[in-house]
Amino acid sequence: MNLKHARILVVDDEPDVLFALKLLLKTEVREVVMERNPELLLSLLRQQHFDAVLLDMNYRSGQATGNEGFYWLSRILEHAPTTAVILITAYGDVRSAVRALKAGATDFLLKPWHNDQLLQTLAAALQPKPGSKSEGSPKKPAGLAAATMLLGESAAMEEVRAIIEKVAPTEANVLLLGENGTGKELVAKSLHEQSRRAARPFVAADVAALSEGLFESELFGHTKGAFTDAQNSRVGRFEAASGGTLFLDEIGNIALPQQAKLLTALQNRQVVPVGSNTPVPVDIRLLSATNAPLHALVARGAFRQDLMYRLNTVEITLPPLRERADDVPLLAQHFAQVYAACNRQPVPEFSAAALRKLREHPWPGNVRELQHAVERAVILGAGPVLHPADSPFRNSESAAASATAAPAIASAENPLQLLEVEKNTIQQAIARHQGNLTKAAKELGLTRTALYRRLDKHDI
Repeated sequence: MNLKHARILVVDDEPDVLFALKLLLKTEVREVVMERNPELLLSLLRQQHFDAVLLDMNYRSGQATGNEGFYWLSRILEHAPTTAVILITAYGDVRSAVRALKAGATDFLLKPWHNDQLLQTLAAALQPKPGSKSEGSPKKPAGLAAATMLLGESAAMEEVRAIIEKVAPTEANVLLLGENGTGKELVAKSLHEQSRRAARPFVAADVAALSEGLFESELFGHTKGAFTDAQNSRVGRFEAASGGTLFLDEIGNIALPQQAKLLTALQNRQVVPVGSNTPVPVDIRLLSATNAPLHALVARGAFRQDLMYRLNTVEITLPPLRERADDVPLLAQHFAQVYAACNRQPVPEFSAAALRKLREHPWPGNVRELQHAVERAVILGAGPVLHPADSPFRNSESAAASATAAPAIASAENPLQLLEVEKNTIQQAIARHQGNLTKAAKELGLTRTALYRRLDKHDI
């Protein structure tokens, strides 16, 4: 790939470093995005395809082990295995360089860098590797980094995989339905990776998190000077995904004016960036997802019927985890392997009683809740065998209440009732953890960023 066409993400907690790299790269690449907080890295990768990531190795004052860099390297490769990753550190040595390359980094640079060397390294990282079929060809997922591996031997999951196998090679738009945490984005990535567009970008956007003012800019792009903060032109998600797949998450939560704009773009297969009068043709395969009762919203006039017809050439409904309890042991063992590897620990085993407890839990947060529960158990477990006490859940009465609320969220016919149930569930979780948002987010099966969005939406 030509460096001029590349999208680069820079993750470093030093403002001076970010400023220097932005100054250097803004005229050399198509787009450069700067981020100080590595915890937002995965969210950025889900929202947009990046060709390369420049990743700092140390983020905490006084620590120079590089372990944080290696951790975030593994997460990048898990979520975006085709993205080139160049690690940057002021505390480098030959041993760290070798370890970085073995861990999957494309290259390794030391601070302070020479600008010409950095550009040459970045350009080389974007080239196809010797023996690869073509530039941009997707890597096969390997081992624990198989980000789109759909685990489960239940009849429900066999049916989901069968539909994916039939639909993936086509150009059909797919609507993914199901409760939060059931794996809708995982299915979207699987559809992309098994499609004819697999070598092209997979671009995701959480449209419910976009305010009315940002909706057009984020999806359709904008020109320089189009509004007060538009200091540079920006390509929107539609154009970024052209030739590949666009995944719009939480599609059921956008307002009617935004629905109309989205429908126009899909019908015309072109977008008009904010501040421009020139249409830009786009070639995308659209995947969308929602946990809202979309058909009920259509019946009440809260969602456009013509837009729904554009979205749901094929519908795939993901089953909640409580309806496929037989898959829980397999998923738990998989997550135990993943988090043991991430934390450089031996892979623990589950006692029969621990597996029985996991199977019997109603999992209102679905697979995402199970994932967080196993991660806690691996980190806090006292030995090589995990017991029931290593997976503490809130009391059974609260769990039963959540299990009752979960299907209500997925099937409520009244959109206002749907929002009220969600707001109450969030408030109760925060109260149980005495205002600790990190713990509340884990209980709800949400990332902290997703929880913050919902706090803002419900004015909590």
